[in-house]
Amino acid sequence: MIKNGVGGANTLTGLAFEGTTDLETFLKKQNDYEIIGNHVYYKKELVAKVFKKYKFYDFLKQYSIDWEKIISKQLLPDDCLYVLKTNTLFIIECKFQQVAGSVDEKLQTCDFKKKQYQKLLQKTNIQVKYVYLLSEWFQDKRYKDVLDYIESVGCNYYFLHIPLAKLGLPVTD
Repeated sequence: MIKNGVGGANTLTGLAFEGTTDLETFLKKQNDYEIIGNHVYYKKELVAKVFKKYKFYDFLKQYSIDWEKIISKQLLPDDCLYVLKTNTLFIIECKFQQVAGSVDEKLQTCDFKKKQYQKLLQKTNIQVKYVYLLSEWFQDKRYKDVLDYIESVGCNYYFLHIPLAKLGLPVTD
């Protein structure tokens, strides 16, 4: 049941779930990575762009995309990573839970949200990947059906951290 789950030994090479850590903050702490504005450099080479929430709409403007003409409600992603080499936009949603609640149902919206992002980026040929970063709470057996569903609709999930290589980012040996 720990599909994509990982042990603590790999936390230095992946986005760690710490509740307050976002992708940009994490990348700034990694060897050989530098963030200037929203540009992500690895060993001085531009490899990606990172942004979150409303900054996603600045990214859309670069492609002359007017979201209001395409979808009816604004999406506010926790984190986004646009990887230049693979022309892939990763939408990363962090879900933390310690007791049963509304987050349970939110996990079931990944297919709809992924399709909304794909709709927005349809004319750009940018591939969209929708990824959940989940707390340990969701490793409980009662989430098996939901986790299976997430995968069945082409989305992904990871517990506690996402390996940078899974995001298409280089990793220092």
